[in-house]
Amino acid sequence: MNDDSFYSINRLVEFGMGLAVAQQMVRTMNDAMSNMHVPGAMNPILLKPQVIYYAIIDTKQAGPFSESELSRLIIDKVISKATYIWKPGLMKWEIAENLPDVLKLVALAPPSFNSNQ
Repeated sequence: MNDDSFYSINRLVEFGMGLAVAQQMVRTMNDAMSNMHVPGAMNPILLKPQVIYYAIIDTKQAGPFSESELSRLIIDKVISKATYIWKPGLMKWEIAENLPDVLKLVALAPPSFNSNQ
């Protein structure tokens, strides 16, 4: 029998090894693509960690507040950009306008409505 035939043991081993290498490459590419974030694609939603905040309200420490609770206090004018805020990771209490994530909430709060506008 001719060793160059498709059914020779050498060809079958070569084919099997090529197939194994191809399967490993497919697994590697699938892992890389599943960990890739493409804006606008149907990527799984990654939940950002929940940050807790404390505030000085009426000269007393209050909290913990979630971001949504802090936002509600800003809308209700209980907290302003001059309010002292602390969150994990800060060395000391900071004024809200010095904290970009809190200042963003102040900026997103709707203005007071005046029906005589």
